[in-house]
Amino acid sequence: MGIIIRLDRMMADRKMSLNELAERVGMTNVNLSNLKTGKMKGIRFETLEAICKALNCQPGDLMEYQSEEKSDEEG
Repeated sequence: MGIIIRLDRMMADRKMSLNELAERVGMTNVNLSNLKTGKMKGIRFETLEAICKALNCQPGDLMEYQSEEKSDEEG
């Protein structure tokens, strides 16, 4: 599993739409959606900082590490 992106949770907590966040961060809706769904392989610190600023959160609020062992136990 690896790193799980919790962007959707933070956006819901802040009642912020994908369009609004994309505009505040300066990303396209498509790229932000790809990040949200875990389709991106990486993120620049500059982008992560902008998202944290827009959502008033910490990087750890947006990401969670899940070991392969844990995901194997659940499956």
